[in-house]
Amino acid sequence: MHVDLWREMRSSPAGIFGMAIVAIIAGLAVSAPLIAPSYREIGPVFSPPSGEHLLGTDDLGQDIAAKLIHGARTSLMIAVGVALLSALISVVVGGSAAMLGGTYDRVCMRAVDAVISLPSVVVMILVAAYLRPSLGLLIILISLFSWPGGARIVRSQTLSLRERLHVVAARAFGASRRYILLRHIVPDLGPILVAIMIQDARRAVLMEAGLAFLGVSDPMMVSWGRMMKQAMSFTYLDVWKWWLIPAGVLLSLTLVGLSLIAASLERAMDPRLQEDA
Repeated sequence: MHVDLWREMRSSPAGIFGMAIVAIIAGLAVSAPLIAPSYREIGPVFSPPSGEHLLGTDDLGQDIAAKLIHGARTSLMIAVGVALLSALISVVVGGSAAMLGGTYDRVCMRAVDAVISLPSVVVMILVAAYLRPSLGLLIILISLFSWPGGARIVRSQTLSLRERLHVVAARAFGASRRYILLRHIVPDLGPILVAIMIQDARRAVLMEAGLAFLGVSDPMMVSWGRMMKQAMSFTYLDVWKWWLIPAGVLLSLTLVGLSLIAASLERAMDPRLQEDA
C-alpha cells in the first residue's frame, strides 16, 4: 500500500493549516521549561492582565499564561503516549487476529465489541477512586479504551494485505506468521497507522481535558481541563475572562488542528487503497 503522507498533506490546505496549529502548540509544549520556568511562583491573587502577568494570576497567585503553556505540555505528552500505546495494541490484536484467524480471531473481535460497549468515562472515574490519578495512569486508561477502532481497521487491512504476492511468496518460502506480520504487513500499514494515531491523539486530548474537568486528574499536574474547572468556581469575578476562555480556546485549537490533519489523511484510511499496490 503506497501512500505518500506528505503528498496527502500538501494537497490539502486544511491539512497544512492543521499542521501549523499543532506545530505551534507542540512548540509551546516543548519549550515550556524555557518560556515559563517559574509558573509555580506565588504572587498576588486574581491580578488582572499586565506586563508582568499577560493573563493575570489565579486564586493561588500563579501566572495563568505560564500555566496555559505547561497545560499544552501535559496534553502533548498524553496525546503522544496514548497514540503510541493504543496503536501498538491495535497492531498486536488486529494483526494477530487476521493472521491466525479461527477461534482466536472471533475471541479478539468479541473482546473489541466488549471494550467498545463499556462506558469509558464511568470506568475511569471508578478506577481513579481506588488509584491515585497520574500521567501514566491516564495514558494507560485512555489507551485501553482507544484501541478497538484501530484494531478493527488493522484486521481488515491485514486480511487484504496477506493475499498480496510478496506476502504469499514469503509464506511459500516458509516464513512464519510473526515474521510476515512484522516485516511485510506492518510496513504496508504505515500510512493507516499514522492516521489511526492522529485520531487516537485527538481523542486523548479531549478525554484528558474532560476527565480533568470532572476532577479525575493528578492535582499536581497542570491541565487545561483542570484550569477550566477551577475557573468555573470564580465566575462571579472578572477573573474568568482571562482564565477560562484562553484555556478553552487552546484546547479547541488543538482539537481542530488534529481534526484537520486527520481529515487530510482520510485517503490513507480508505480500504480501496488496497488496489493501489
